[in-house]
Amino acid sequence: MSTSKPTRQDYHYLHPVTTRWHDNDIYGHVNNVTYYSYFDSAVNSWLIAEGGLDIHDGDQVAFVVSSNCDYFAPIAFPDAIEIGVKVARLGSSSVHYELAVFKQGREEACAAGRFVHVFVDRASNTAFPIPNRCRAALERLMDPI
Repeated sequence: MSTSKPTRQDYHYLHPVTTRWHDNDIYGHVNNVTYYSYFDSAVNSWLIAEGGLDIHDGDQVAFVVSSNCDYFAPIAFPDAIEIGVKVARLGSSSVHYELAVFKQGREEACAAGRFVHVFVDRASNTAFPIPNRCRAALERLMDPI
């Protein structure tokens, strides 16, 4: 596991997020668990807008099955932040993401995370191949080989 600080150039998509007052904890910064909701929102926004994922009525959904995060510097309300997203590995039904949190205008990440989605059939909750349109959108988030 690497704990080096990623930079903006490491990511193919930057998703803007507005921190909220209730994101701050008693210590005056965004609570660590909130970062995961930022990651999930950034990825799902991409899948919905670019991959056509229908989270309400589609036959397939994507479940987070693994996640972690390294923290380098705090963020707090009212910081404007961006979530960097890229795909590290694309399997037949799973995708491994690398993510980072950047304060607007800053080059180095405040946090770096990873998580894994598994696409499943909504009715049976069993693994299902990533739909073609989602796969094409995810491929655009991969580093060239």
